[in-house]
Amino acid sequence: MANNRPSKALFSAGFLVYLFLYIPLAVVVIFSFNDSKLNAEWVGFTWKWYEKLIHNEDILRAAGNSLIIAVISAVIATVLGTLAGLAMHRGRQKWLPALVLGPIAMPDILIGVSLLLMFILLNVSLGAVSIILAHVSFCIGFVALAVQSRLAGMDQSLIEAARDLGASPWQSFRLISLPLLTPGIIAGAMMAFTLSIDDFVITFFTAGVGSSTLPLEIYSMVKIAVTPEVNAVSTLLMLVTLTLITLLSKISPTVLRQ
Repeated sequence: MANNRPSKALFSAGFLVYLFLYIPLAVVVIFSFNDSKLNAEWVGFTWKWYEKLIHNEDILRAAGNSLIIAVISAVIATVLGTLAGLAMHRGRQKWLPALVLGPIAMPDILIGVSLLLMFILLNVSLGAVSIILAHVSFCIGFVALAVQSRLAGMDQSLIEAARDLGASPWQSFRLISLPLLTPGIIAGAMMAFTLSIDDFVITFFTAGVGSSTLPLEIYSMVKIAVTPEVNAVSTLLMLVTLTLITLLSKISPTVLRQ
């Protein structure tokens, strides 16, 4: 009988890779509680950097902008991505998957530059609207993938049975398909929200004056110095992201395996 357990060398290599990835994140979290303005050494435990964040108007404004933009972008991307997923599953157009999923494969900097040029040519003012349009453009593909993967595992005989019993196409979709698609739609919406609230590169090119998001605000703070206040806001953003990813894996684990 073949032994399917990973070898010690493979396990050790994987452990070192994850250690390399997560140690810097752990350092950021630990030093966000450091009672010193410098990150050179540990002085003592304190909550004061998180207390300062509550009274930092720039951080609060940027966090509010990020939340509003992420919610609106996720809602629009979920609606369009669900329709795109249905079209890819039922349609026979070979160009449709490339059109919908293209932004996923493209480098973020290429998407950001191209959208910036398009907004300039169309005389669209850079601000919250341009950021939302940019985020929707690259989030649609992720939602479509989540919906398409859910459709691939659906029993089509249920829809056919509903149609045989006299249900209209809208009734069969509303009563049969939509409830079965709901986990995939929710997973796609959460993925779109997470990608939007964390995005920096595309937002950097499409943001205007007065429309700074939390990643942009963190970047402007890091250019001066990596203070414990930067570590604190990064820790909170990391916590939000990990919470959403955990919920996403619970709602639709198959989406993360695609």
